[in-house]
Amino acid sequence: MRFQDRADAGRRLARRLEHLRGQDVLVLGLPRGGVPVAHEVARELGAALDVLVVRKLGVPWQPELAFGAVGDDGVRVLNDDVLLQAGVGPDAQRTVERAERAELERRSSLYRRQRSPVPLTGRTVVVVDDGLATGATAEAACRVVHDQGAGRVVLAVPVGPERTLRRLRQSADEVVCLHSPRFFGSVGAWYDAFPQVDDREVADLLAQATRPVRDGDVDVPAGPVRLAARFTLPDQAPAVVAFAHGSGSGRHSPRNRYVADVLNRAGLGTLLLDLLTEHEEHDRHKVFDIVLLARRLGAAALWLRRATGLPVAYFGASTGAAAALEAAAEDFDIRAVVSRGGRPDLATPAALDHVRAPTLLIVGSLDTRVLSLNRLAADWMRCDHRIAVVPGATHLFEQPGTLSAVADLAREWFTAHLALPPTATPPRRTA
Repeated sequence: MRFQDRADAGRRLARRLEHLRGQDVLVLGLPRGGVPVAHEVARELGAALDVLVVRKLGVPWQPELAFGAVGDDGVRVLNDDVLLQAGVGPDAQRTVERAERAELERRSSLYRRQRSPVPLTGRTVVVVDDGLATGATAEAACRVVHDQGAGRVVLAVPVGPERTLRRLRQSADEVVCLHSPRFFGSVGAWYDAFPQVDDREVADLLAQATRPVRDGDVDVPAGPVRLAARFTLPDQAPAVVAFAHGSGSGRHSPRNRYVADVLNRAGLGTLLLDLLTEHEEHDRHKVFDIVLLARRLGAAALWLRRATGLPVAYFGASTGAAAALEAAAEDFDIRAVVSRGGRPDLATPAALDHVRAPTLLIVGSLDTRVLSLNRLAADWMRCDHRIAVVPGATHLFEQPGTLSAVADLAREWFTAHLALPPTATPPRRTA
């Protein structure tokens, strides 16, 4: 098996990793050559991408022959057979390691361009290189990832010798290799085009993968499905508000779009999210499946944090308001919640009791039944919360000026609370 180039290898590798689609996956490319491969894998799987800087320790008089490797957090892997055969003494080892660690720190800073590493705790982490020879770098990478709390480590490469693969199966939970020839030679021998990858290309690919669409349609991964959404991120936005609409048509709701526009003009990012797929939104049981809606909203919040690095808040309407409160009860990093004509009473009393995010419940004065239900739900809440009644408004806020009042209330609530750190403990219940 031969590969046209690293991009071709990455696309083929992604097909072998299809069983990971829909999981909480982070793809880590080993620089330099592994990053173009990892970029294709991440794109095909709809997964996050980051770089894992690991440096080979080369024999001083034969640098291409690695006697080990070093990685982040002080990890070092040595190949005792190479050390013995090459006669590399302790002093030579220390000299090489000192130089490689300095280069490791330089490259990590260069590649990320001041971005923080993508969190990997508890995730399925796929470590990708363009091929294996001795496997020292890949082994160090797997150890680094394990030590940093990954839930599962998958090593994925287009090509590598079987002997090396056998050893690496002790370092990774799963090893995926497309081709393991009996007579290996070099990694580059299995590519038609195998140009050197420079630092700028690595940094550009990472920036491209981590830069969210600033204004456009996106697909948000949520377990086995991908949710359609409209994402807008103004320059210097301090936070992002995820809109939850119970019917599933959050990005098409004219009322949500109006409120989102007001928030955008105030400098806040917004994600107008369809919590249900086109097939599901006609199923009334799913419209009222608050647990399902909350789980998907939580996945969207996770995606937003990883894509932007910004705090997240919720704006819920209809059953989406209950989903927002259920999700906020499980995620104390949610900074604020606003409900518009929502049904917070559909959240469980336990969830309402556990919400820590400051919550504003906006209801029309003529929507008397829903107003009563909001008051009942508020009785269960211990967080900072308030019911705002819009005079002369019915459930859909169709009367002149009423939707504008909703948008102003939401803007004021979010801007007042998003600059504050998340609430760690519940304050006393407000009157």
